[in-house]
Amino acid sequence: MDKLKILIVATNTSKYASGKRATGLWLSELTHIYHAAKAKGYTITIASPKGGLIPIDPESLKSFMLDRMTKMYLNNSQFMELLQRSKSLAQVLNDEFDLVYLAGGHGTMYDFPNDTALQTLVSRQYESGKMVAAICHGVCGLLHVKLADGTLLIKGKTMTGFNWFEESLARRKKEVPFNLEASLKERGADYRKAFIPMTAHVVVDGNLITGQNPFSSKKMAKVVMRELKNKLNR
Repeated sequence: MDKLKILIVATNTSKYASGKRATGLWLSELTHIYHAAKAKGYTITIASPKGGLIPIDPESLKSFMLDRMTKMYLNNSQFMELLQRSKSLAQVLNDEFDLVYLAGGHGTMYDFPNDTALQTLVSRQYESGKMVAAICHGVCGLLHVKLADGTLLIKGKTMTGFNWFEESLARRKKEVPFNLEASLKERGADYRKAFIPMTAHVVVDGNLITGQNPFSSKKMAKVVMRELKNKLNR
């Protein structure tokens, strides 16, 4: 049997629109899925809208946010080099994957929602019966994805993503370009969140898997690997 192929998509955006603060990828939201897929021997491709450098949000590197495994990858020069030379979405658009995973970080709020290549990739992936997963602000990449019949992918889907109260806790309400939670609800998503903010929460709705926040990274990786295995066994 061929190895499963995983595509992880991350942001190229390094600053908020105000220019006052740095942003980028929330590192643990990529490392946990990467580590889990690597342990299974899966083929992993890391891409971004433009390709090249994936900047890392400095907040995600603070000691209280950096778990041991993510720190190990941060200190791994080979892995960090992968984030310097990601493939562009145009380069992978015609490739086939068993999982398309949208990593988070506030940077995604700028370059994920309106990226037509990402929309095409996600729509085709989902409609072919394959898995789509998104965590935290990576969920922004699902907002405008339409299916072949013109309906929004997220309409009627049970899902989660970083919520507005969590933006308040993160002190980013005045920096972010929009309210992700409200945007999901406006598009007909059945939005769910953890009872306690900033705790792990993962939602599975068929081939769509979403995680709420950075603290969901570890659980998200476990759930995604489990669901991939279940699909293989069907």
